Amino acid sequence: MKNPKDGFLSGRIRSLKFAFRGTWLLITKEDSIKAQLGIALFATILGICFKISNTEWMVQFLAIGLVLVAEALNTAIEEVADFIHPDFHTKIGIIKDIAAGAPALASIISLIIAGFIYIPKIVLLF
Repeated sequence: MKNPKDGFLSGRIRSLKFAFRGTWLLITKEDSIKAQLGIALFATILGICFKISNTEWMVQFLAIGLVLVAEALNTAIEEVADFIHPDFHTKIGIIKDIAAGAPALASIISLIIAGFIYIPKIVLLF
């Protein structure tokens, strides 16, 4: 919540504190984020091993970011849905399923991007 006594700079610092807290909560509490971070680490190691170009690094990190942001938003939507209606409800289930579709789509797009980056490099090895 915005503090009316905060100036511009102190307000931004407070916002960053909340953002870092949220990021820490995601990393420490959500298994899906942990899994995606593991995959991101693997992709980063692959990038180092295959010496991908700067453009490939940019695209790879954009794809990683896309997946992590989608996972974070999915988690937030699920938390709100569970808070509003903790018991099973068909409409809440639909909302949560749609929210879960976002990281699934982001992951598929990321796999396609990984294919464009790494398949030609792997083919050259054989």
